[in-house]
Amino acid sequence: MRVRVLIVDDEPLVRRSMARALADQGFDVVAAATIAEAEALFEAQRPPVVVLDVKLPDGSGLDLLPRLCSADPAVRVVVVTAFGETAEAVRAMKLGAADFLKKPYDLEELIHAVRNAAESHARDRQLKGYRKRDESRYAHSQMIGRCAAMLAVQELVRKVARSDTTTVLVTGESGTGKELVARAIHFQSSRRDAPLMEVNCSTFHDTLLENELFGHEKGAFTGAGALKRGLVELCDGGTLFLDEVGEMAPLVQAKLLRFIDHKIFKRVGGTVDLAVDIRLVAATNADLEQRIADDLLRRDLFFRLKVVAIHLPPLRERGEDVLLLAEAFMQRFSLEFRKNFQRVTSDAASLLLAYAWPGNVRELKNLIERVVLLEEGPDLDVRHLPPEFRRPSRRSRGVEPAGGAGARGLPQAAVEHCLANVTAGEIPSLRDIEDAYIVRVLAACDGNRSEAARRLRLSRQGLLDRLRRMNPVSEAGAQPRSEPQRDDPGLLLDR
Repeated sequence: MRVRVLIVDDEPLVRRSMARALADQGFDVVAAATIAEAEALFEAQRPPVVVLDVKLPDGSGLDLLPRLCSADPAVRVVVVTAFGETAEAVRAMKLGAADFLKKPYDLEELIHAVRNAAESHARDRQLKGYRKRDESRYAHSQMIGRCAAMLAVQELVRKVARSDTTTVLVTGESGTGKELVARAIHFQSSRRDAPLMEVNCSTFHDTLLENELFGHEKGAFTGAGALKRGLVELCDGGTLFLDEVGEMAPLVQAKLLRFIDHKIFKRVGGTVDLAVDIRLVAATNADLEQRIADDLLRRDLFFRLKVVAIHLPPLRERGEDVLLLAEAFMQRFSLEFRKNFQRVTSDAASLLLAYAWPGNVRELKNLIERVVLLEEGPDLDVRHLPPEFRRPSRRSRGVEPAGGAGARGLPQAAVEHCLANVTAGEIPSLRDIEDAYIVRVLAACDGNRSEAARRLRLSRQGLLDRLRRMNPVSEAGAQPRSEPQRDDPGLLLDR
């Protein structure tokens, strides 16, 4: 596509020579001799690049410059000034000019300046397109989920986004969408137009992570031949997302703690404190309290990260959200691969709902992408699903055969107890059975919540949520129960 350039100059020979030189380089050129003509052409054609002379018959080009920038903030204006008029050149840059040329100039200088302006306009337009896409993609309405836990997450994201300084800790199993939450917070906040920088702390050795975050001075170490700005510095005004923050080395933890407290840092090898304004969002799938107990994470850093905590539930606990997500992914990949998948059959839906989803939303996304790419629509049916979805022993949510080591399934005694109650006419709910099983596992673990969560294949936070539901906090003034029993979930929760 040819880039249109508007030349504004009152000398006919100059206009013609500039137009001819730029046209030979592939530009589409229009020209004006006065401010009035220039405004009319700009309003009608909105060229991305303007070459503007300062001295014009009906006024100064510097008076026109701010009006052009106001009408289209993306326009790139190259101002032409007479030799020695440095003050006008400086004023032009302050008013929004992208570049300036001093007379006399040769045509190569003009071509170079116009080409740079056109490339800058194209980059800006591309970046705005990416930003608009990301804002739409990570908007609150795009966080798919109707279960109670996800509605609570969406509400928390909305509240956190109102403050652009609050530090947030996002927890949940791998593949639950922690990165999506971080991006949603960023793009719904007032920082949306500033950078969002992301780093996975588990992929860097301690010294490399420090260098990645805070940068280094020239000569700070062998091989540091030039100054490097770190991610903290590069995302000034925006959001820094630290994924797998629980894997951060102790040395970097200390420096991050200082940065959170004072919003200042030093580059590696530097002596000067640098200040930035960012929001910090951290995420982990690890049990941070256990890492504190193992002396792998500083307790003071944990509390500074956990100003607001957002926990993402595993997909197996989100019920019908599985189908909502499957349909959304199906539409997305159908468009991408030019396929015609429209619906999930009832039989396939039953298998999707029964599956344990150890890889959570990421696993579901990969499955739907593979099916849409390799199969033909319009229905996603049972035959499109991998064999593990059709094995009866795997169809219930994480339930393995009774007696399996570490299984979430009920032991045979519990099953027999349920059958006995059904025979007697008392039919317990599935939730009652699960609650009783959780209490028994906690008792067997002597109230150790981390160990119980591991055996139950729940996150620690997920176990706490279940216990709180089983033993909700009473209204103010409620009296404690007398003679609590060993299996009382309230006692186990307190521990």
